[in-house]
Amino acid sequence: METSATTTPRVWFITGASRGLGRAFTEAALAASDKVIACARDVTPLDGLADQHPERLLTVPLDVTDRAAVFDAVSRAVQHFGRLDIVVNNAGALYTGMVEEFTEAAARAQLELNFFGALWVSQAVAPQLRAQGRGHLVQISSIGALGGFPSSGLYSASKFALEGMSEALAAELAPSGIKVTIVQPGGYWTGLYSRSTATTPNPAYDSLRAELEKQWAEGSIDSEPRLAAEALMTLVASDDPPLRLLLGSMVYDVAFDISRRRMDTWASWEQVSRAAEKAVPNPDETPA
Repeated sequence: METSATTTPRVWFITGASRGLGRAFTEAALAASDKVIACARDVTPLDGLADQHPERLLTVPLDVTDRAAVFDAVSRAVQHFGRLDIVVNNAGALYTGMVEEFTEAAARAQLELNFFGALWVSQAVAPQLRAQGRGHLVQISSIGALGGFPSSGLYSASKFALEGMSEALAAELAPSGIKVTIVQPGGYWTGLYSRSTATTPNPAYDSLRAELEKQWAEGSIDSEPRLAAEALMTLVASDDPPLRLLLGSMVYDVAFDISRRRMDTWASWEQVSRAAEKAVPNPDETPA
């Protein structure tokens, strides 16, 4: 892992910056003497930071599900600081419930924020980063993108979608000198679960829900967001950042466990998989 020292302050654009990981990222960037455009639906929790760093912190009220507002915010950011160096798509929320329990409105709301919000930001910053010929887009994903888990299926769906889009985006932007990294954090004390939105329980899942609640009752030992911010600072200082970065021992172990189980399953069904393919000429182009 090679890193390069930075002397010129970098310019960050961070969504979901008012609390949790976004707040930690903002504080870390400011501590590094960088400049930050901090976006959130409610930016008042950032007032104290803004008072401390009036020349280096611009707070922008922003609902990332509003595509026009996202483009306006990015334009304002570029006008204010002249460029963008690091963009962190961090805004997100957790909707919990069994897949069957989701209303259309709740399912769409989960995807609108976690996926479409990040998509709009990615689209808005791409022309600026391409014109600069450099930049780093960091997509904050989740352990939920490693696999689907009971009661967080739509959350996982939103993060799976984010990662699929981001992989393609990384390949599309690479020729322009732009880096894309998907960050997959484990557990951090961010208030994600306390602010989650739950579905109306279906009695058919009472036993499963009781089992899950029993597991959760044992408590969670999560980490300080500061540690994720330290990892992010190392990431953005790298001359060759990875496409994916796992944050935390738990998510690291889960990633390898899930990958091994998938590979074992694929191997056990290899014969069926290979038998399902045999190249033949296009029947629509075969002479009658």
